[in-house]
Amino acid sequence: MELPKNRFKQALAEGRQQLGTWSAIRDPAAIEMLAGCGFDWITLDCEHAPNDLDRILSLLQAMAPYDCAPVVRPSCLNAAEIKRLLDIGAQNILVPYVQNADEARAAAAAVAYPPEGIRGVAGITRASRFGTVPDYMTRARAEICLIVQIETRTALDNLEEIAAVPGIDALFIGPADLAACLGHSGDQRHPQVRTAITDAIMRICRAGKPAGFLSVDDEALAEVVAAGSTFTAIDIDIMMLQRTAKARLATLAHLRG
Repeated sequence: MELPKNRFKQALAEGRQQLGTWSAIRDPAAIEMLAGCGFDWITLDCEHAPNDLDRILSLLQAMAPYDCAPVVRPSCLNAAEIKRLLDIGAQNILVPYVQNADEARAAAAAVAYPPEGIRGVAGITRASRFGTVPDYMTRARAEICLIVQIETRTALDNLEEIAAVPGIDALFIGPADLAACLGHSGDQRHPQVRTAITDAIMRICRAGKPAGFLSVDDEALAEVVAAGSTFTAIDIDIMMLQRTAKARLATLAHLRG
């Protein structure tokens, strides 16, 4: 068996815009449907969605037939959790709340085998096609995309140092926590927040790394893409469902008489 090529990582390296969505819905059939809609990537979230390892495995399997990259966000910077996600086949890891270069180095170590990192070695895993991928241990890191999430004032202050850490493949701006840290919780449209976001995107690009972002606001999306975001999440699945359900009900509410 061949090691799966990470087309998402390649696209980021080539600067090709990748449009994605965030997932908070745990149902494999729903994720399979979304994977067939044309998104380039979908984030499977363990930080704020009630996903455990078994559920992520089911979601990865549901997405496998489609040309849509799973990006898995662990609950936190936890080497043991990241190791388990890698072993079940995740190739794109988005680590939340990375605030400095030391934490970025810890994230980089978690996705690499020794001597470069600390990922535990297991021979028979889904990631290695159950031991059938030749030289998996020496080749795996090349197809893993490590993204760190910048979402605090401290992380903004340390952005260039974080971006310079070897093994960091891309950086993602987390708007909700960043707005809260800047004193504008729940208000991502505040001018100070929007300025901080676009400035951070441009700084990431100047550092030579791909930049990513999430928003359901079309104006904000246009701003970050213009600033250089190349992996851009344009919605959240549960919000899409809620928005469509409410709009449909409002359109036909007259049927109640």
